[in-house]
Amino acid sequence: MGSGGRRSFGVSLILLLLIEVVCVVKGNNVVFEVHHKYGGGAKGKAPIGVLKAHDSKRHGRVLAGVDFQLGGDGSPTNTALYYTKITIGTPPVDYHVQVDTGSDILWVNCHKCEKCPTKSDLGISLMQYNLKATSTGQLVTCDQEFCGTVFNTPNPNCKVGMNCEYAVTYGDGSKTEGYFVRDTFRFDRVTGNRQTSPMDGSVAFGCSAKQSGELGSSSQAVDGIVGFGQANTSILSQLSLAGKVKKIFSHCLDSKKGGGIFAMGEVVQPKVVTAPLVPNQAHYNLILKGVQVSDKNLDLPTGLFGIGPPRRAIIDSGTTLAYLPADMYEKVISKIMELQPKMQMHMVEDEFKCFWYTANIDDAFPVITFQFENSLSLQVYPHNYLFEVRDTEYCIGWQVSGMQAKDGQELTLLGDIALSDKLVVYDLDNQTIGWAQYNCSSSIKVKDEGSDNAYDVVAHDISLDPSPLKANVVSVLMFVAAVLSLFV
Repeated sequence: MGSGGRRSFGVSLILLLLIEVVCVVKGNNVVFEVHHKYGGGAKGKAPIGVLKAHDSKRHGRVLAGVDFQLGGDGSPTNTALYYTKITIGTPPVDYHVQVDTGSDILWVNCHKCEKCPTKSDLGISLMQYNLKATSTGQLVTCDQEFCGTVFNTPNPNCKVGMNCEYAVTYGDGSKTEGYFVRDTFRFDRVTGNRQTSPMDGSVAFGCSAKQSGELGSSSQAVDGIVGFGQANTSILSQLSLAGKVKKIFSHCLDSKKGGGIFAMGEVVQPKVVTAPLVPNQAHYNLILKGVQVSDKNLDLPTGLFGIGPPRRAIIDSGTTLAYLPADMYEKVISKIMELQPKMQMHMVEDEFKCFWYTANIDDAFPVITFQFENSLSLQVYPHNYLFEVRDTEYCIGWQVSGMQAKDGQELTLLGDIALSDKLVVYDLDNQTIGWAQYNCSSSIKVKDEGSDNAYDVVAHDISLDPSPLKANVVSVLMFVAAVLSLFV
């Protein structure tokens, strides 16, 4: 449990949400369906310039404190984002939202929203939440505790009964504004292996009344965003504060088959090594102690004459590529090229260093290792950071960051190409992040806090239904939450 104190529970449960990339669901343990935003399955599916443009817009949001998240398939040529289906209200209505491990609120488009998208190129029907059409919905007013939590301070202009309003401007200039409401969310919970029963939960979320910029575009439009950030306003924090989950979530992204596992709750197998989060940061930052190419350490001084704040790295599963400070980038690329002196590089779309190669890349190129506190290391293999844009043509996924923190330090941002094939655990109760190299198409064990039983959660791969998203072999994520019932 979190910091809310100890409680006695007679029954405890595990919420299992099978996140699939299909319109036809297979199996019984299904709550959320997750789809690739850009499609998936075949190399070269998405132009690589589109993927970097996605990252660039995302990084504007990261620096503004809000961003799009959850990467699923680590290959930049397949997909950069997932969106999922959530069920809200009475009677229940389904909404498709982007899954975001960085932002802190859940919001959906509201009835009569100004400039909200009404159609999507993703092959989904867009919905708008109508407070008057649900019997369990209610306004969140500015004098309620949740509103004070959102803004970290009471509103001096608040009068009893006034709406709790919000406005979020992203780094790319897009904007959403509206007001908060509270309604019932519908989930399936697992009471044993492959046994589910329904569960309702009350969640406060944003009702978007007006949008501008990219959010109003129909290109990859969805109904909203669900945030898994650290603040008490995220859906994870709300469930934790209600005593229903531990404030822990995990993901495991399969670079070979696509998909993997996304879990909320304590994972007991596999075990992971962890390092402390940098405190008081809006995003998931770790102290970066060093970088190795093969077994050779890079000479990377911190600040002028080696005196300055320690380097940091943002762990961000919603970014497709990986972004390094200029000095680190040049040394990594130089070391790679030293091992292949005869290799001829060419540029693709004026941004990516690419080359032709017919042999096994894992045999010919080095492993890049990022070293953190507590002897935690992140190994990135050639098949992760080199992506095949077409047969035998590979591009390098390392990019120059060009982003600076408030202290002037150029940021290291490690996205899907670095995080794939690892179970990554975000333990917000203990303020740590850790991971283990792992087969993300296998299973993990999640703890049932009440009984101390551990249940297997297995990742799946399925084929996309030919309509409406056009046949591709894509992937599945499983979304698991260790849920404690409130029976005393």
